[in-house]
Amino acid sequence: MDQITENAAILEWYLSVGVDEAIGDEPVDRFETSRRLAERAQAKAPQAPVAATSSALSPASPAPFHGAAPAARNAPAVNPALVENARAIAEACDDIATLEAAIRAFDGCPLKAGATHTVIADGIAGADLMLIGEAPGADEDRLGRPFVGRAGQLLDRMLAAIGRDRARDAYIANILFWRPPANRKPDPVETATCLPFVERLIHLSKPKVILLLGGTPASSLLGTSEGITRLRGRWHEWHGIPAMPTLHPAYLLRQPLAKREAWRDLLAVRRKLSGDKPSGEG
Repeated sequence: MDQITENAAILEWYLSVGVDEAIGDEPVDRFETSRRLAERAQAKAPQAPVAATSSALSPASPAPFHGAAPAARNAPAVNPALVENARAIAEACDDIATLEAAIRAFDGCPLKAGATHTVIADGIAGADLMLIGEAPGADEDRLGRPFVGRAGQLLDRMLAAIGRDRARDAYIANILFWRPPANRKPDPVETATCLPFVERLIHLSKPKVILLLGGTPASSLLGTSEGITRLRGRWHEWHGIPAMPTLHPAYLLRQPLAKREAWRDLLAVRRKLSGDKPSGEG
């Protein structure tokens, strides 16, 4: 694809997802906006009692750390026996209908108790393109289908831009089958207990290409700690199946300018499925 054709394709993609204006009428200082939001949040935050903080910050205690380590340290521990049980159940399923029934009966994920529906997949099982997202949201939990909210509507337009349709030639699932409270990020226990079923779903569906929507499915299935911005745009493999990580549609709704990168990923997926090679590739 030459540069003119690619630029035209990018403009067509922007229009298809509703981006019809490059900038606003007035400049926006994002740094100032972020600073004001941070000050407002700090002013509203409740103050900890002096007695509770004095011992925590005593000279004998280490200095507070503001990086990612506390979150990892407080994360729930994965139970290997529970994961192995989930894997044994999943591997005993020889078809997708049996696997779906096993997922609905599985009680090993703590999210199930608070969910309205078990959300497994949508589209055409066995399609050559399979998409894996993160977790159901409120709309998905209510309707029992993945990607039916605003992010799902954008995903449908993304698929249409490369000539695909979930009702015809795409299969869509998530890493989790139950909605996390307040749509928070999945924790390691939830991901680990659902992953064996997701892997079995992929094996039984036999796609030719997997599109990984966001950091959680990418890191879970590829076994890496790299962020999605580093992973996206490069082909990886999952058990011999080409896998392309890309940005989640929910992220694209918040960051419309990132749609350019997502569009490049979609073009790569379309080329892979059609057997075409990009210009310059031998």
